[in-house]
Amino acid sequence: MTEKPYYEATAICFLAGGQARRMGGGDKALIDVGGHTILARQLAATSQYPLRFINANGPKDRFSDYGLPVISDCIDGFLGPLAGILTGLEYLAQNHKKISWMLSCATDIPLLPQDLTEMLHIAIKKEQADMATARSAGRTHPVCSLWPVHLATALRDALLDEDIRKIDRFTARYHLAYADFDGVPDPFMNINTPEDITAALLRIADDER
Repeated sequence: MTEKPYYEATAICFLAGGQARRMGGGDKALIDVGGHTILARQLAATSQYPLRFINANGPKDRFSDYGLPVISDCIDGFLGPLAGILTGLEYLAQNHKKISWMLSCATDIPLLPQDLTEMLHIAIKKEQADMATARSAGRTHPVCSLWPVHLATALRDALLDEDIRKIDRFTARYHLAYADFDGVPDPFMNINTPEDITAALLRIADDER
């Protein structure tokens, strides 16, 4: 049987739990960067993937303009990004059995590389690894990782039975590959201040020239 193209076997989970406290509150995913929200920009960067969804708690209608399923954490207690990743993996395992991989993505990154998922798949294949994480400027970005769906059970056990909260602690148990990215500003820069928006807009303007 011919192996599916990576984009048909991969779903995108947008982790929309971040709050813009230093910018007056609200969802980071909905911050406007040059006339488009961060989430809208990420949707444009991942348009080739047929299955995408949002992980977010609270009222779901705030994301109604995007036409994506919104899935609340499957574990109570606001346990951080690992809970969102588990939610995504279990959602896929239960509802989309033909999907074998999930990209998790923080929704405060307006410059998300369009080839992020492809590069992570390449890194896994090259190293025969279990999963992969993005890396730039000497820093890893654990929230932007490619996960095999079959790890859902192991992740649930780690969260509930071992009280593991940090992504790095969990992924240290596996062969983890890295996909390297570069650029100025860092393509994985997140938005925390108005100055960050200015820097992102300068990069966007350069890319559009």
